[in-house]
Amino acid sequence: MADDQHPQDEAEIIYIPDDEGNEDAFEVIMRFEVEDGTDRKYMMVVPADDDAPDDEEQEVYAFRYEDDGDEIKLYPIEEEEEWDLVEETFNTLMSELGDAEEDASGKD
Repeated sequence: MADDQHPQDEAEIIYIPDDEGNEDAFEVIMRFEVEDGTDRKYMMVVPADDDAPDDEEQEVYAFRYEDDGDEIKLYPIEEEEEWDLVEETFNTLMSELGDAEEDASGKD
């Protein structure tokens, strides 16, 4: 699994229009590609709500995306098979990230 996530000082914020045309801010928490031969790229985002407590669990949204010059085109994940693949990849990457943080903190 190729992981395109790089540590950043500032959160990456994108704006996604809702059904009424209002743009809502979302923080990109992870970008990745799955190794299934399709070269599809995925993005996981959470609402960019500055008022939410840090320990509060936030809903995570997943999109397939394509870079189009300076713009990003988002596509909903509609097929269950594709969603299962994205969810499995996300959970694996989060587990690996947690293991790396644990190793960095000196725990055995």
